[in-house]
Amino acid sequence: MPWHYGDPHREQRNLQAGLGVVDLSHRGVVTVTGPDRLGWLHDLTTASLRDLPAGASALTLILDPRGRVEHELHLTDDGTTTWITIEPGRAPALVAYLDSMRFMLRVQVEDVSDRFAVAWIPQRRADPQWPTILVAPEFAGVGITDAGSDRGGDASRYVPDRPGALVGAEVIVPRPQFEQYLGTRGDRAGTWALEALRVSAGVPRLGFETDDKTLPHEVGWIGPAVHLAKGCYRGQETVARVHNLGQPPRRLVLLHLDGSVESLPAHGDQVLAGDRVVGYVGTAARHFELGPIATAVVKRSVPVDAVLAVRCASDGTRVAAAQQAVVTGSPRRG
Repeated sequence: MPWHYGDPHREQRNLQAGLGVVDLSHRGVVTVTGPDRLGWLHDLTTASLRDLPAGASALTLILDPRGRVEHELHLTDDGTTTWITIEPGRAPALVAYLDSMRFMLRVQVEDVSDRFAVAWIPQRRADPQWPTILVAPEFAGVGITDAGSDRGGDASRYVPDRPGALVGAEVIVPRPQFEQYLGTRGDRAGTWALEALRVSAGVPRLGFETDDKTLPHEVGWIGPAVHLAKGCYRGQETVARVHNLGQPPRRLVLLHLDGSVESLPAHGDQVLAGDRVVGYVGTAARHFELGPIATAVVKRSVPVDAVLAVRCASDGTRVAAAQQAVVTGSPRRG
């Protein structure tokens, strides 16, 4: 996908103002049809989907048996079909898993990535013609998802205040009409611009702010993607145990990097407290107002006011960083 169109900061400003469009046609697109589809997806994933109204959107996860995140699903239902977008290259694995869980239910799963493409628009509103997935209200700063509560409290304990807002939506368009659709949306912005806005808002993305050990609590997905009182699904026991009896072992932070260093850290670069490795970089970006920033996942034991540093694996450079908490890691209530 195009990283930029010549001026990433101008492209960011346009998106922030609600103008333009981003080509995300590398994202996977999966459809689920059949009368049992919403109840079936409700039972397999972390969100409450059984009564999802036609035209509504949801963010949901598929966990492994230990409660670790395997898939991040953005979805909407049009009354007959559930449309899902997923990280590039992950659609085949998702389809294989869903097919393995069909049993006797009346559902059909299909990877339609070769027939449909995704565009990101910087407005949180549905397109009148094409399936549209709205950014979760918490991420967009427009409300909260009804996610219930448990003995450990509700979802607000994890992210009481987000560092910013990511206002937008994914529109799923047939590939033959995709270029025409992009042409109607004004100036295009590259993925660098969109990622900078996502990072500044502290919005997690699978494979960037996650690894093979990530629990939903660590990156702020409790609430936007995880319902706390919906009943059983794979990994639910871990979600409930951590929420009710403890704290997640790590937490998501936003790093404000020393702007005197020319290069940005890469995904996976070590985050240091003194000389001790306490986490890793998720995504680094240059923001048009904040300057160089990065998401990072650090150990819960790191004080929220600790000054950190990033060690860049590419050249060994050590970059000073001030942290801004996204997930607070506050203790359970009651």
